[in-house]
Amino acid sequence: MTHLQELFNRAIQPLPAIDDDNFASHFDIFAGKQLVLLGDGSHGTSEFYSARAEITKRLIQKHGYTMVALEADWPDAEAIDRYVRMRPGPKAGVGGIAKGHEPFKRFPTWMWRNCEMQDLVEWVRDWNTRQPPENRAGFYGLDLYSMGASISAVIDYLDGIDPAAAKVARKRYSCLEPWVEDPTSYGLASLHGMKDCESEVINILRNLLNRRMDYIQKEVGGGEEEFQSGKQNAYLVRDAEKYYKAMYWSSATSWTMRDTHITDPRLRHKAIVWAHNSHVGDARYTSMGLRRNEVNIGQLCRERLGWENVCILGCGTHTGTVAAAHDWDEDMEVMDVNPSMAESWEMVAHETGVPSFLIDLRRGSIDRSLRAAMAAEEKIERFIGVIYRPNTERGSHYSHAFLHKQYDGYIWFDRTEAVKPLETIQPKTVLGKEETYPFGL
Repeated sequence: MTHLQELFNRAIQPLPAIDDDNFASHFDIFAGKQLVLLGDGSHGTSEFYSARAEITKRLIQKHGYTMVALEADWPDAEAIDRYVRMRPGPKAGVGGIAKGHEPFKRFPTWMWRNCEMQDLVEWVRDWNTRQPPENRAGFYGLDLYSMGASISAVIDYLDGIDPAAAKVARKRYSCLEPWVEDPTSYGLASLHGMKDCESEVINILRNLLNRRMDYIQKEVGGGEEEFQSGKQNAYLVRDAEKYYKAMYWSSATSWTMRDTHITDPRLRHKAIVWAHNSHVGDARYTSMGLRRNEVNIGQLCRERLGWENVCILGCGTHTGTVAAAHDWDEDMEVMDVNPSMAESWEMVAHETGVPSFLIDLRRGSIDRSLRAAMAAEEKIERFIGVIYRPNTERGSHYSHAFLHKQYDGYIWFDRTEAVKPLETIQPKTVLGKEETYPFGL
C-alpha cells in the first residue's frame, strides 16, 4: 500500500445507504455557505442523482436554501418551478413557457426526465405546500441551449404585456429564425461571412430592460417574477447567439462563455447548484485550466464570492452501468462502465474497499500529510457526460486533476447503476387551476 493510499484510507468517512435517514446529515458540515455546488461524474448515474437529491432536501429543510439551480435550459426548468411553487402561469401553454414547447425533450432527455429527478420534484412541491410563498424552494435553469424556446418565450411575454413591442421583437428575432432548429449551423454561417444577428438580439434585451417598471406595474400579481422570466430568456438568446458563433473558432472560448452564462448573477442568495463535475470542480486544478485555459462555474464562484462562501462537492464511481449515448443526438443506451484506470483518483477511492464514503477535502479539515501526498501525485479523474465512449476512454473521459483543490468534498460510490429514464409520468400531487405537470401528461 502506498503512502498516499494509507493516508487516504484513514481520511474517509463511510456513508450509509442513500435511503437511510442519516445519509444527508453527513453533509451538514458543508451547509451555511452562500453556494453549495453538487457535481456528478456522469449525467446518467442513479446514485449521483439520488445522493444529490437527499442532500438538497436536507439543505432546504434544515438550512434554509430556497434556490435549486440546474445545468438545464431556463424555459425547461421554469416549467418545474411553476409546478413546485404553484405559480400562476401566463396563458402561454406548458408551464407558462413557449406555446407547444414540452420541457426536457431536447437531447439528452434522460438527463432530467428520470425517476430520480421526478421524486425530488414531487418532494419539493409537497414541501412548498406547507410553506408561505416567500419561503418556497424553486428551480432555475442556468444553461443556454434553448435559443428557439427562449425566443418564443420572450415574444409570448411581450404579446401579453406590450403587443407593439412583441411585433418589433418578432421582426428582430426573425434574423435567427432560419437557425433555431440547428443553431450550430448559425455559427458556421457567420464564420463564412454571413451578417450576424448580434445587434438585433441586444436591442430586444435593451428595450425590455428600459421598460422594466412599466411592464411590472402593468401585470397584476407576479409582475416582477414574470418580467424576470422574460428578461432571463432575452439574456439567454443574447448569450446563445455569441456562444454558437464562438464554437467554430475557439472551443476554450465557447466553454468559458457557457460557464460564464451558467454562473448567473441570481446565485447571490443561498443556492444549490446541480451540474457536472467538469463544471463545478475548480478548473484551475484540472487540465481544463492548467492546459486549455478554460474556466468553469466552480472557479468563477470561488473568485467572485471567495472560497469561504462556496462549497464544491463532486461524485465519483469505479464501475457499474450508466445511461449515455455513443454520440450527440443518438439514442440512449445503458452501458457498462469500465473499471477505473490504475493512475486515477477513482482507483485510489476503489482501493479503500469501502462501498460508499465521503472525504472532507477542505484545507482546515484534511490532514496536512494527506494534502501534501495528493499534491505530489499526478493523477487523472474520469468525466462521463451524456456521451460515453468506453473504447477510447483514456482520451475521451480522463483529465489530470488535483482532487484536494478541485473540490471541498468528494462522494464515492464504488458500484453504480444507470438512471431510470421517464417517458410520460402522472403527477402524484393534485394540480391546481392552470397548472401543468412539468414532465408532460
